[in-house]
Amino acid sequence: MPGRGRLIVLEGGEGSGKSTQAAILADRIGALLTREPGGTALGERLRPLLLGEAGPLDPLAELLLFSAARAEHCAERIRPALARGEDVVCDRFSGSTIAYQGYGRGIALADVRRASQLATAGLTADLTILLDVTLEVSAARRAHPGDAIEAAGRDFHVRVLEGFRELARSEPATWVVIDGAAPREVVAEEVYAAVLMRLGSPS
Repeated sequence: MPGRGRLIVLEGGEGSGKSTQAAILADRIGALLTREPGGTALGERLRPLLLGEAGPLDPLAELLLFSAARAEHCAERIRPALARGEDVVCDRFSGSTIAYQGYGRGIALADVRRASQLATAGLTADLTILLDVTLEVSAARRAHPGDAIEAAGRDFHVRVLEGFRELARSEPATWVVIDGAAPREVVAEEVYAAVLMRLGSPS
């Protein structure tokens, strides 16, 4: 019987390069690549709504929709893969909810954490890699405001960035911070090195 796979999450603000790096890492270690919101039929249908297709959402409604998408994602995609012994690389997970809906939107962190705990049934990442970039780098990498979250304003993104950094400071055993402003190839090597250092070779 295979051992349990590892859940590796790439986190970061807009323009941090996490989606690119998640794809590179998943290909390199032979892992299942998935994303949030998304990863399942329900998640992909909710994604446009969460990114502003229907207009601004109430912050609590936004939190609950993200949580619903994550619950389905964990039950349908992530947990079965881990149980089969597959490694999973996920573009965003619970850390994004704490940073965006907690620090960014101002929902009480305890409530956001409870929602995430319920949605994941206690599943946590074995390793979270934060690709840290300044707001200036983020803005330079985006040609236009993009979706509703990207266009939420500088103050919002300042709070989100501080939220990510605080999570990394408070959970050093499972978070690694990498300079996302470095060239893509350099970042990819640092991400892979972090996985090897913290988790060892692919399962």
